[in-house]
Amino acid sequence: MMRRTRKNLLTEWWWTIDRPMLLVLILILFSGLILSMAASPPVAERLGLDSFHFVKRHAFFIPIALTLMIGMTFLDPRTIRRVALALLIASLVGMVMTLFIGFSAKGSQRWITILGFSLQPSEFLKPSFVVLAAWLFAENDRRPEIPGNLFSIVLFMVSVVLLVAQPDIGQTVLLASVWGGLFFMAGMPLFWIFLLAGLGVGGLTMAYFFVPHVTGRINRFLDPETGDTFQVDTAMDSIVRGGWLGTGPGEGMVKRILPDSHTDFIFAVLAEEFGIIVCLLLVSAYLFVVLRSLSMALKTQDLFKRLAISGLALLFGLQAVINIAVNLQLLPAKGMTLPFISYGGSSLLSVAIAMGFLLALTRRRPEVGLEQSQFYQSQK
Repeated sequence: MMRRTRKNLLTEWWWTIDRPMLLVLILILFSGLILSMAASPPVAERLGLDSFHFVKRHAFFIPIALTLMIGMTFLDPRTIRRVALALLIASLVGMVMTLFIGFSAKGSQRWITILGFSLQPSEFLKPSFVVLAAWLFAENDRRPEIPGNLFSIVLFMVSVVLLVAQPDIGQTVLLASVWGGLFFMAGMPLFWIFLLAGLGVGGLTMAYFFVPHVTGRINRFLDPETGDTFQVDTAMDSIVRGGWLGTGPGEGMVKRILPDSHTDFIFAVLAEEFGIIVCLLLVSAYLFVVLRSLSMALKTQDLFKRLAISGLALLFGLQAVINIAVNLQLLPAKGMTLPFISYGGSSLLSVAIAMGFLLALTRRRPEVGLEQSQFYQSQK
C-alpha cells in the first residue's frame, strides 16, 4: 500500500488519480479481450486465417493501449495540449495520405498500411480534436482578443472535409455532435445554434443524395424491403435469443454468420452468449465513466479542463451509444466500434489516448491553478 507521506511521482499519481474510474476503464479494456475470444475465431476461419488471428492481434494491442492510457495520466494540462497538437497534425497528414495511398473497404478509403499494420488516422483525430477545440473555446473566453471560436470553427471544417472525403459519415456525425456540445457549453449564441443545426441537416441531406453507401444504409433503415438487412436483423435476433442470461459462452450463433461480429456487432455476441444482464452491466460501466467525468467537470474552475473533460466524456459515451443503437436497430449501420470492446488496433489506441487525457485532467491537482496563472502571466 502506498502511503501519502512518501513523496515521489508514483505515490503522488496514486493519490491524485481517480481510482474508481481507472478501475472501470481497465475492466472494460480486458472485457474486450474476453469478447474477442468469443466473437472473432469464426470470422478468422471464414477468412482462411488461424482461428485466434484476431484474438492474438487484439491481445497485442492491449498492453500498448494500457501503457498509453496510464502514461498519459502523468501529463499536466499544458503538456496534454502539446501532445494533442502533435497528434492532431499527424492525424490530419495521415488522413490526407489515405486519399492518395490508402486502401478502400466497405465503400470508404480510411486506412493506410504502416509497418504491416493497418492504421486509421481519423481515429486519432478525435481525442486530439476535442482537447484543442476545448482549449480554443477557453482561450476565446479568457482572452477575447484571440478569436478562439473562429479558429475552432476552421479546425472543425478542415476535419469534416477530410472525413467526408473518405467518406466517413459516422465519424463526421460523432465529431460534429461532440464539437457542437463543446460550443454550447462554451456559451454558443442562439444564432450559431440555428445556423449549425441547419448546416448539420443540410450536410446529412447531401450525404444521403450523393454518397451511395449512405443512401443505401438509410434506405434500408427506413424501409428494410429496399435492400439487404441481414446483418442488423441477425444481430437483433441474436439479442432476443440470448434473453436475460444468455445461451452460454461459445454457444452463440451470430458470430458464425455475421462478417462484422468481432467489430460493429460485438454487442450482439455479448447479448446472445452472456445475456441482457451482462449487457446492462457493460452499459452501466460506460454510464459510470461519463457521469463521473461530467460531475468532476462541473467542480473544476478551469474552463479548459471543464470543456476538455466534458468533451472527452461525450466522445466516449456517444461512440458507445451509436454502436449499441445500431445493434438494436435504433440507428442506421455506421461502422462505429464499441470503445475498448470491438476489435481494431487504431480504435483501441485512440480510446486509450482519450481516456488517458481524461484521467490526467481529472486528477486532483490543487497547485495547477497557480501554475497556470503564472504561465499565463509570463506570456503577457
